[in-house]
Amino acid sequence: MIITDLLENNARQFPDDVALVEINPAEKETRRMTWRDYALVEPTIRAPYYRREITWRVFDEKANRFANALTARGIGKGDKVAILLMNCIEWLPIYFGILKTGALAVPLNFRYAAKEITYCLKLAEVDALVFGPEFIGRVEEIADEICENRLLIYAGTGCPSFAEDYAEMTAECSGVFRMPHITEEDDAAIYFSSGTTGFPKAILHAHKALLHACRVEQQHHGQTRDDVFLCIPPLYHTGAKMHWFGSLISCSKAVILKGTSPETILRAVSEERCTIVWLLVPWAQDILAAFDSGKLNPADYELSQLRLMHIGAQPVPKSLIRRWLQYFPHHQYDTNYGLSESIGPGAVHLGVENVHKVGAIGKPGFGWTAKIIDAEGNTVVRGAVGELCLQGPGVMKCYYNDAAATAATLRDGWLCTGDMAMEDEEGFIFLVDRKKDVIIMGGENLYPVEIEDFLSAHPKIKDVAVIGLPDTRLGEIPAAVIELKDGMEATDEEILEFCQGMPRYKRPRKLIFAKVPRNPTGKIEKPKLRQIYGGERLVAAQNNG
Repeated sequence: MIITDLLENNARQFPDDVALVEINPAEKETRRMTWRDYALVEPTIRAPYYRREITWRVFDEKANRFANALTARGIGKGDKVAILLMNCIEWLPIYFGILKTGALAVPLNFRYAAKEITYCLKLAEVDALVFGPEFIGRVEEIADEICENRLLIYAGTGCPSFAEDYAEMTAECSGVFRMPHITEEDDAAIYFSSGTTGFPKAILHAHKALLHACRVEQQHHGQTRDDVFLCIPPLYHTGAKMHWFGSLISCSKAVILKGTSPETILRAVSEERCTIVWLLVPWAQDILAAFDSGKLNPADYELSQLRLMHIGAQPVPKSLIRRWLQYFPHHQYDTNYGLSESIGPGAVHLGVENVHKVGAIGKPGFGWTAKIIDAEGNTVVRGAVGELCLQGPGVMKCYYNDAAATAATLRDGWLCTGDMAMEDEEGFIFLVDRKKDVIIMGGENLYPVEIEDFLSAHPKIKDVAVIGLPDTRLGEIPAAVIELKDGMEATDEEILEFCQGMPRYKRPRKLIFAKVPRNPTGKIEKPKLRQIYGGERLVAAQNNG
């Protein structure tokens, strides 16, 4: 079995069940659009309405039509097709249309500049690019460079002259597609690393990894046909897509929300009767802040059906979950850990039954094993800090076209994550920090996540990032970049007094009150913070030495 079999089974068994809903609050038009309306507007695909939906049958037919269109243009098994789209109802049918041909789907980060798009297309040896209206300028900038031997396909209105129109090329194609022979071992997709330390690496996954991600998600969160998953993060990222795989394997509805404000999220949960939502830390923080300030009232929304809120992609402050459970005491909660190299979330997870261990990332997930090693590759004793390594069916095949990086990361069948972790006496794994983010102050290792977790409990602090700054005497010192809640003010002295609850050597030596930048998947952009503050002369808030 491969992952496209799940889509075809859903279309065959439950053809008229709603598969996907798109909600775009930014659109002025609010008419609700059913799959029947959507079918009528094809092949021209007009500007999106506030709400669109498609059934499993239409989903599969759209994937088949795109697969036929690609095949007619010579795209087939082993070729690569990149996707550069904002979240929309077309995203997943396009993705599955690519997989059905035997080609590899290559999702691209929507933040990529033109030069990064070019780099990724060349690194992954992409044969075709599907892009949306938001990217016309960037693609046009590099069109002359990337057009040679590449098919450019435009999904939207007003197709530019240098591309083919997606709607027109699929309009006359059959809704039935005869797939080539594809096995679980065949290549399926290339995802790109975050690229926080330079240009991203191309991560190659087989079909078996995608299928395993489906099974992991359902094993962990128990999706059934009655569930409704609210999908907010970008679909180019493994996190959002692999969590949606739980909807695919259970044949349940998913809502693609274009918007991240607290009101938008709560309204979608209420109106669509969502039962599961995966949030990033900033969105959960914003919702809680809106409740705390009185700007929003939970009683104004229908939230009783919401059974599970889970978070991943970055360390989660314990104080955030405690506050969430004060507002939602009957919610299940889970933390998910994974990397794009491990096909996204679930390699380690807390488990909804272990909310008492909030702060840990959990234990190895379904089908996964883990170990923590020292610099020589030896497994450390429980309680000691080392590098977290993973093994399981979701591990990448390699970094495509990068043998050196592959050899450094895949060792004897283990994926070395670059994350520093420790295991407690009960077998729960705690993420300490990224190896590259560890601060070495006077020969002492400091782990920024520990300091961030402590500071996040301050009632005035919305978000915090701790970075190492150069120091002539100690080598590095910890600096805390603090983003206060709206309307709040705090002094250096107030924060430093709060820090008295930490061991002296862990206390930040500098305080910087500023916004904490996060990327689209919620990760703190520490390289950006180091670039901004690392070279500046900052006044020490207080020398705690």
